[in-house]
Amino acid sequence: MPMDFGSESMYPSDTMRGEGWPCIRQFNIFLENRVGRLHELLRRLESENVRVMALSVIDSGDCAIARLVLNNYERAKEIFDLSEFNYFETDLVGVLLPDDPQPYLRICMALMQAELNIHYTYPLLYRKKGRGAIALYIEDVDQALKTLKERGYAIVTESDLFDYDEFT
Repeated sequence: MPMDFGSESMYPSDTMRGEGWPCIRQFNIFLENRVGRLHELLRRLESENVRVMALSVIDSGDCAIARLVLNNYERAKEIFDLSEFNYFETDLVGVLLPDDPQPYLRICMALMQAELNIHYTYPLLYRKKGRGAIALYIEDVDQALKTLKERGYAIVTESDLFDYDEFT
């Protein structure tokens, strides 16, 4: 059964979703730490034409947590709800990297000036007009979105992940 942790957003997770949803949803899947379990998870998703846009695995000895951002939230949620995989969801902020020699530094500086803590970040397999993007787990999603938008950063949403530039 899915749980919704770490989401203190003003947007309820199941009621306000839609085209204008400002965040990227991350699936956190509990995996037994045994050979082939990650392969089973990825095979299940990709056989249903759900593309992995970001993947991070955290190993704790007996089990692991796979953090996944997928290009089709609705389809992925349906797959997980019908599978044996235990999961929960969190909101991430997706940001298109600015055309700057130090894009990560600029984004981190903007969030630091707003006194927002970044818990973790990783790159997205997403490109738009030749620019990459990152996903950030931030303690206050709403304030982070507001700060980044006010400073002119392009936010990457779930609908962007569904329709992305693969090779440009």
